[in-house]
Amino acid sequence: MTGTITHDPPSAAGGRQGGPLIVTEDTELLDDLLRLCAAAGATPEVHHSVPVTPPSAPSALTAVASSASPAPAAAGRRTGWETAPLVLVGDDAARRVRGAVRRRGVVLVGRDQDDSGIWQRAVEIGADHVLMLPDGEQWLVDRIADVAEGVGRPALTVGVIGGRGGAGASTLACALAVTSAREGLRSLLVDADPLGGGLDVLLGGETAEGLRWPAFAASRGRVGGGALEESLPQLHSLRVLSWDRGDCVAVPPQAVRAVLAAARRRGGTVVVDLPRRIDDGVAEVLAQLDIGLLVVPAELRAVAAAGRVAAAVGMVLRDLRVVVRGPYGSGLDDREVARLLDLPLAGEVPVESGLLRATESRRPPGTPARGPLARFCRGFWERALAETDGRGGSGS
Repeated sequence: MTGTITHDPPSAAGGRQGGPLIVTEDTELLDDLLRLCAAAGATPEVHHSVPVTPPSAPSALTAVASSASPAPAAAGRRTGWETAPLVLVGDDAARRVRGAVRRRGVVLVGRDQDDSGIWQRAVEIGADHVLMLPDGEQWLVDRIADVAEGVGRPALTVGVIGGRGGAGASTLACALAVTSAREGLRSLLVDADPLGGGLDVLLGGETAEGLRWPAFAASRGRVGGGALEESLPQLHSLRVLSWDRGDCVAVPPQAVRAVLAAARRRGGTVVVDLPRRIDDGVAEVLAQLDIGLLVVPAELRAVAAAGRVAAAVGMVLRDLRVVVRGPYGSGLDDREVARLLDLPLAGEVPVESGLLRATESRRPPGTPARGPLARFCRGFWERALAETDGRGGSGS
């Protein structure tokens, strides 16, 4: 069991931050916490009470964190209590840390499910969370792994879906990812449609070395963000998760959830090319999107089909916007299409001459940095990143 007390944990600044600080004299609890740290790939620092000064040498109970933050000279030397990215306080030590400096990222860990007094002790030490073992083990492993991996703000995650077949969603998804990478952002392009043509083909990298979706079908728990990134093919300065050319392998929703969560933890941008059918796996993707873009050709039949897609997607995704693609049918323009669908307008995908020839010659969409498609994508990223910065949300 876990419970939240008052406020959110601190955000990491990026980069590896070392392991948590453990404060306890309960040897049985300490054994469990060390085991969970090992499972998360973190090396903790252990104390019986709040450390007064940074230890000059580890005691028999102390394992020094893999990387320690340097203390600024002007502010004096700070203790591990203040600098550790996460503090795990055993219930036995709650009274001993009561007078410590208040900080975020403190978790009070206990075992007695019937001890209602633990909530009062958590308030007294300013803990963010109360966690009971063994029920909360997976939550704690994930949290420890986050701080060990140096998780900062999650990636701005954008899904692109066609209002009807042939709308150009895959082209736009590739162009968005290519543009993001060219602007220096860590970028991942995800192909969520096993029956599509394969985004690696569109990028000219179907033979590139790296893992595809079927390799992750057995994933159940946490997937490491760094390991995921390094395992995928790298094409045009971005990473690509697509499908292989073998038999279609069903990827369970829990595996989709684990992979997308790992991708988001790396920061930067994630672009997902979505199929128009909504199954359990696609629903997992939609739940992790920040923004959805519905690509709609500007003709009445396409608008009617897009309305059905928007209704299904909108049941899961709150921020769905329409992108209109010309040429325009009689009486239609981009604003009228958005009005008919009752969706905010993200813009008009410009016509780019020579796009088909470029794709056939293995140049991905959005490659000409000054082309109209690249300009549209660059403008979208500027607006979207500014939005998330303004509301303190995701994005990097």
